[in-house]
Amino acid sequence: MTEYKNIQIIDAAKNCSYSIFQATQEELDRIFPDKGQDIEYAEDLFERLVEDAENILSKIWARPIEKRNANGIHGTLFYDMQYRKDFLENKREKDLAPMYMNEHQRRLFGK
Repeated sequence: MTEYKNIQIIDAAKNCSYSIFQATQEELDRIFPDKGQDIEYAEDLFERLVEDAENILSKIWARPIEKRNANGIHGTLFYDMQYRKDFLENKREKDLAPMYMNEHQRRLFGK
C-alpha cells in the first residue's frame, strides 16, 4: 500500500478553496527538493521541471483528500503568489521572520 503525503494548494483566486491533495514520497521530493523545504511556487516548479511538472501534478490532482481526513500537511504549493517570496524566499515556513509569527509559532520554531 502506498503511503501518501499531503500538499495544500493555495492560489491567488478569490474562489481558492485551499484544497489538499495526496502525493507519493517521490512526487513530494520532486516538488520540494531542498532539505527542509515545505513551500514551492508553481512558477518555480514549472521552470525547474518543465513538462515533468505537469505530469507529476496531473497524478496529484487525481488524489484529492478532504481536510478532515488529512493527517498533516507536508508542503504548500502556491500559484500566482510570487510576492510571497519576499517573506518566504528560502521556501521553508520555519524561516519566516519572527515578526510575522505569533508567540507560539516563535516558540515552536525556536525564535
